[in-house]
Amino acid sequence: MKKILVIEDEQVIRENILKLLKAEGFDVTGAENGAKGLYAAASNLPDVIICDVMMPELDGYGVLVALRSNPVTATVPFVFLTGKADRSEMRQGMELGADDYLTKPFSKAELVGAISSRLKKQEAVAEQYHNLRSQGSEFIQNTADKLDQIKTGLCNALEREEFQVYYQPQVNVQTGKIMSAEALVRWVHPEKGLISPAEFIPHAEETGFIVQLGEWVLQTACKQMQVWQNAGFSLRIAVNLSPRQFHQPDLSTRVAQILAETGLEASSLELELTESLMVEDAESAIATLQHLKNLGVCISLDDFGTGYSSLSYLTQYPFDTLKIDRCFITNITDGCTNAAIVKAIIEMAHSLCLEVIAEGVETEAEKDFLWRYKCDIMQGYLFSPPLAAADFEQLLMAGK
Repeated sequence: MKKILVIEDEQVIRENILKLLKAEGFDVTGAENGAKGLYAAASNLPDVIICDVMMPELDGYGVLVALRSNPVTATVPFVFLTGKADRSEMRQGMELGADDYLTKPFSKAELVGAISSRLKKQEAVAEQYHNLRSQGSEFIQNTADKLDQIKTGLCNALEREEFQVYYQPQVNVQTGKIMSAEALVRWVHPEKGLISPAEFIPHAEETGFIVQLGEWVLQTACKQMQVWQNAGFSLRIAVNLSPRQFHQPDLSTRVAQILAETGLEASSLELELTESLMVEDAESAIATLQHLKNLGVCISLDDFGTGYSSLSYLTQYPFDTLKIDRCFITNITDGCTNAAIVKAIIEMAHSLCLEVIAEGVETEAEKDFLWRYKCDIMQGYLFSPPLAAADFEQLLMAGK
């Protein structure tokens, strides 16, 4: 019996769809909002998902993005329900990975037909995959061997101390003084020279090495920050958490251990997370963040405005800092759109007692704009690129 998940916030519509599909012999489950729909999808793994576009808090687009980013639910056929037959809306959904659209009101035949066509296509894909898998076992093994080789190479690089932590200053917009630093990992290969994170971070994520690397970065950055504080510099260190790190069951325990080992005060550590982590499993994310907050560390929401999470998450999660993504800062003085967005973000964040950091500041005009609208901290090449520890220390000693 094929399983169908219906995510629809209007009770009457949801119950009618469930009743209709049950009569057609489907095993049906209903969810009254996007968050519950995500949980039901991950728990039950339906054969087809029917989802309304417009819902409060987490809308259908946010649900689809989260599903497609989760390997478990990435290929589940997804059909949108919409009250508007708007082409731009449909295009947006299709670009995000939707398989079909049904415009309300729709008939029984249209609903069942849409589901049946998705199931047939899924069966054809599954059969093709089965054939390819049967024929390509050697290729799969070769791929697995290659990943093992990549992970071994990364582990060896860590043992040989080829990885380095660089520090990019985060500067008080009003005073121009360094308030904190973001820790960024770099790989200095003995033959290839400096390797871009864009080249090795995806491999580290894919192989799981990112957990080991991320913990090393956290420990190294905390130890360095303690050295600087002992030298009389009052700073905070910001460290990014990867998705794999964030979902480690012992994350808060390891953070506490690293703080204890390095002697760094928890309030001097800021952990940065992206919006996508908030969408995937809200309940679990809140619990993890609360454990970290109980330690006394600060929590920063990175790349704000580029994801699909609801603004209401800012009141649900225990954030301390909000980072405006560089895409809104670039050319902020050339047009009214980015300027309006940045002003609104700053005002909203301050009303929620959140500190605001602007990323990617590269011009005096951008800095002046942020100063005018009372952004708290800026980060970017206008002040300094990421620096090795010794060079960063020279900035501190120069009193910048």
